Amino acid sequence: MKRNTIAICVVALATGLVSANAFATEPAGKPNVLFIAIDDLNDWVGHLGGHPDAKTPHIDRLAQRGVSFTNAHCAAPACNPSRAALLSGLRPSTSGIYQNPHDWVNTLADVTTLPQFYRQQGYLVLGGGKIFHGSARADKYFDDYYRRKELPPPKTPYNGLGLAHFDWKAIDVTEEEMPDYKLVSWAADVLNKPSDKPLFLAVGIVKPHLPWYAPQKYFDMYPKDQITLPDVPDDDLDDVPPIGLRMANPTRDHKAVTDADQWRDAVQAYLATNSFVDDQVGRLIDALDRSPRANNTVIVLWGDHGWHLGEKQHWRKFTLWEEATRAPLIFAAPRMTKPGVLCSRPVDFMSIYPTLADLCGLPIPDHVEGASLCPLLEAPDTAWDRMALTTHGRGEHGVRCDRWRYIRYHDGTEELYDHASDPMEWTNVAAKPEHAELKEQMGKWIPKNEVPNAPVAGGYKKRSRSKR
Repeated sequence: MKRNTIAICVVALATGLVSANAFATEPAGKPNVLFIAIDDLNDWVGHLGGHPDAKTPHIDRLAQRGVSFTNAHCAAPACNPSRAALLSGLRPSTSGIYQNPHDWVNTLADVTTLPQFYRQQGYLVLGGGKIFHGSARADKYFDDYYRRKELPPPKTPYNGLGLAHFDWKAIDVTEEEMPDYKLVSWAADVLNKPSDKPLFLAVGIVKPHLPWYAPQKYFDMYPKDQITLPDVPDDDLDDVPPIGLRMANPTRDHKAVTDADQWRDAVQAYLATNSFVDDQVGRLIDALDRSPRANNTVIVLWGDHGWHLGEKQHWRKFTLWEEATRAPLIFAAPRMTKPGVLCSRPVDFMSIYPTLADLCGLPIPDHVEGASLCPLLEAPDTAWDRMALTTHGRGEHGVRCDRWRYIRYHDGTEELYDHASDPMEWTNVAAKPEHAELKEQMGKWIPKNEVPNAPVAGGYKKRSRSKR
C-alpha cells in the first residue's frame, strides 16, 4: 500500500463513520492500538485448521473482522528471541538474542522497542501480563504496567511425569480466579478510562503456556474418548539430519508422555486451555466494543510461536518445523482491513512493528528489519516476493514460502518439504537434484552474517549455579 493510501485510511479511522458519542473522551487523530500477545498458542485455532477438535469462536470472530494471515511464522521458536525480535524490530541474527537465556534487556538497551516508539509518538502506553520475556523495568517501556499473580503450584505435578511445569489437569478454581481472567478485567477497565492521548494497550495472555491448568468446564468441552491425536509415523525422523534429530529429542518428552499413556490427556488439556484463552479474547474484544474507543482502534493478535504435541515425536517449541513456527496473526481495524479475509502469503512476525506504525500513520524507524503488511491488508492476494524466516540458534534457519519449507542447519545439512503434497512434513526431499534451484532461491533469505550470542541473563546464570 502506498503511503498516501495509508494516510487516507488513518484519517478515515480517526474521523469517518463514527457514532455521535463514540469519541466523547477520545482525542482526534491517531488511532489507538490493542496489542494482544498469546503465549505458546499454535495453529490449533478454528479457522487455521491446525486441529479438527479446536473450539475458538472468539478468535475466529476477530478474524472475521479483519485479515488473518494463515501462513504466518515467528522469528524464533522460543519465547525470548521471538518477543525480542518482534518488539525490537531486530532479527536474532542481528541482535544475538537466539535463545531464552540471552539477555535482551541490556542487549537492546539502546534500541527503540515498539512500546517505547509509541511513547515517543505521544501515546499513553500501558501493558499487562507477558509482553517481553522475563522481568524488566516496566517504567522504561510503559507508562504503567499490570503484573499478573500466578496461582500457587501443586506440591507435585498432577500428571505423574515428574517434569515440573510440564503438567496438565482440570483444577478446582473458577474462571474468575484465573490470572488471565483478572488481566483482561484490568484491560477492560483501561479501555473505558478517558485519556487526553491515544492509547497503546498491550495485553499479554500467558496461557496456554505450561502448565495446562484450566477450570473443569473447559476440559468438559473435549471428552477424552473423542480426542483426535496427531498423526505421527514411527519412521518420521528417519530422513532428518542429526541436528534436527537432536532438536526433536524423541526419547525425552515424547517417550515420557506415551509411556505414561498421557498423550490423549495432554491434547485434551492443551485444547481446553486454548478455549479458556479464547474466552478471554472474547471478553477483551467485547470490552473494546463497549468502550468509547470501539471505532478508533487497530487490533493485532499474535501467538509468539507454535507448539508441538507429539508431531515429529517432539513436544514444546524449539524446532524449525511448521508446528513450532506457525502461529496466529490477525489485524483488524475499522475501515482499514477487509473483514473476514484469509491471506496465505508467507509472512513473519518481524512485520508487526512496521505494520502497526504504518496503520497509525507513523514513520517506521530505520532500524526495523521487517516489511509492512499494509499491501496485503489492502489486497490479500497481491503479489508478495518475500518469504518467512525463522531462526533457532546461530546458524540454524527455516524459510517458508507459499508451498515449501526449507531448513538449513549450521553444518550445511538440509530439509525440504512440499506442503502441497506433504503438509505434515513427513518426507524430506532436500536430496533430490531437481530441487537444487529452489533451495538456492529460498536460501537467499538466510542471513549471510550473524552476530555472536548475546550474554546470558543474570537470572539464568543464578538458576544454572543453583543446579550445580
